[in-house]
Amino acid sequence: MALLCLTTIIFTLLIHFEMGSSVLLVGLKNHHHNPHHRRPILQSNGTGCAIFMGSWVHDENYPLYESSACPMIDPQFNCQQYGRPDTDYLKYRWRPANCELPRFNGLQFLLRMKGKTVMFVGDSLGRNQWESLICLISATAPAGSSTQMIRGDPLSTFKFLEYSVTVSYYKAPYLVDIELMQGRRVLKLDDISGNGNAWRGVDVLSFNTGHWWSHKGSLQGWDYIDSGGKLYQDMDRVVALERGLKTWARWVDSNVDTSRTRVFFQSISPTHYDPAEWSIGLSSGAKSCYGETLPTSGSIGTNYPTGAYTDQVKVVETVIREMNYPAFILDITMLSAMRKDAHPSIYSGDLSPEQRANPDHAADCSHWCLPGLPDTWNQLFYTALFY
Repeated sequence: MALLCLTTIIFTLLIHFEMGSSVLLVGLKNHHHNPHHRRPILQSNGTGCAIFMGSWVHDENYPLYESSACPMIDPQFNCQQYGRPDTDYLKYRWRPANCELPRFNGLQFLLRMKGKTVMFVGDSLGRNQWESLICLISATAPAGSSTQMIRGDPLSTFKFLEYSVTVSYYKAPYLVDIELMQGRRVLKLDDISGNGNAWRGVDVLSFNTGHWWSHKGSLQGWDYIDSGGKLYQDMDRVVALERGLKTWARWVDSNVDTSRTRVFFQSISPTHYDPAEWSIGLSSGAKSCYGETLPTSGSIGTNYPTGAYTDQVKVVETVIREMNYPAFILDITMLSAMRKDAHPSIYSGDLSPEQRANPDHAADCSHWCLPGLPDTWNQLFYTALFY
């Protein structure tokens, strides 16, 4: 078998399990009261597939589309157009430990979702995934299919007109509301009504948040925080995330009919700014992912991803576990942590020539190239949605 000859990069699990005798539920995290999220995926002979546990394998059949064939990719993510010289990062397929994922089929997606709406809500990682999904659908949809793109702020929408399928992105980096008060941006940890009005009636909702909660200085998206009716200039960012996420969870429990709407939450997407995190003993002084062309090999240490993101992962899992109708966690954190090679780095249309000449200060090691890793996120999303 050709697949047996593929180069495999081992993803050593931190959780030990017996593949042959256990019934493995997705990610071991979605044990919920909602029947949508309780069932195993890809059942075969009574065994479920743990789709977020596995390895990256080299596959010459990838990528699933070319960037030149998907003009709606933002310059920020279009690494090939902006001079990335290598292509091996495009050739990796995620293989779960005890099954094979179904191949993404854009026509099947359109037929199954006919007359329905999908909305990604969150920060620019959500936009990354939104654009990927449109490219994946378009790559295998019938040639000449009519489409319509409407870009806006906070809502952008792409429509596959013949199938009445709408795929949207709603920008809400914190999920909760931000209001202008006397010229100042106030992050309202207890209020989500403004943003939430745009999410009503959607058939599939996929949320994400995380990175913006740790931003400071010029990257910080607010001037004050409103919590419990009091204004703060700052507070513990993990505590703020937890309070904001609990507000989101209450909104979902109170406003989403889970008998007709599927709710997903994408786990924290890791960054790769410190090579010491993935290279034991490395002390090069580099502070970016520039020059990385291969996934991480071997095991991911217990301290990776480090810092605020580890705490954020715990908050996300805890808050969702306590929901009345828990969202399905699209658990992409650890599989993405292995892909230090998949960021735009300096090959982003958002960077000037001067910035490209200084990778340690300008490389983008937060977002992901398209085609690239978000296509795997959407293959997992497709699997969880339909299988």
